[in-house]
Amino acid sequence: MRVLVAEDHRVLARTIATGLRRQAMAVDIAATGDEAERMCLLTSYDVLILDRDLPVMSGDEVCRRLRELTAPPRILMLTAAGELTDRVYGLTELGADDYLAKPFDFTELVARVRALSRRTPKQPPAVLSFGNITLDETHREVSVAGVPLELSPKETAVLRLLMRAGGAPVAHDEIVRTVWDQHLDTRTSAVRTTVSRLRGKLGDACLILTDKGEGYRLCD
Repeated sequence: MRVLVAEDHRVLARTIATGLRRQAMAVDIAATGDEAERMCLLTSYDVLILDRDLPVMSGDEVCRRLRELTAPPRILMLTAAGELTDRVYGLTELGADDYLAKPFDFTELVARVRALSRRTPKQPPAVLSFGNITLDETHREVSVAGVPLELSPKETAVLRLLMRAGGAPVAHDEIVRTVWDQHLDTRTSAVRTTVSRLRGKLGDACLILTDKGEGYRLCD
């Protein structure tokens, strides 16, 4: 899942991003409204966490503009204005998908982000299968022939991406964009290292093949 956090309070933005990354999400940050709009035009985000009080362009205006896109991200408005009238305005007039007032509990934020991502059109099923491997996306649990397999959040995210491809190759850069975020240098060995660890844990259950020039793919 890829998330954009549009928040001008730097400490809060970094805190949210760090917490979501620990939940195996790829997270980018925008500090102004115009930057958030530009990033959404260039990248397909599943969820946008949008502060209403952004500099340069307000979060309200960003929300209005993004709603004109063919496939906009799901928008979670994040704001200090928590009165009922503010929530109604955000959901009905601006077109936001959800609304969370500050201060908030982080576990609730994660739950709302996950709920919004499941509402994205053409979302894959919650349980993926490939050969004798099963991945429960809701609980992020992986099993091989019914036996639970312990994977790190990044390993789980890479496996999920490969399983969704159904045996088709997934490009290295696509894995970086989906599992990591804009700050990871695509030339680093992060993907290769994660795939190597994943291969070792899967063992004979499934092969992860490297297609030169195309990326990685699963083969049972």
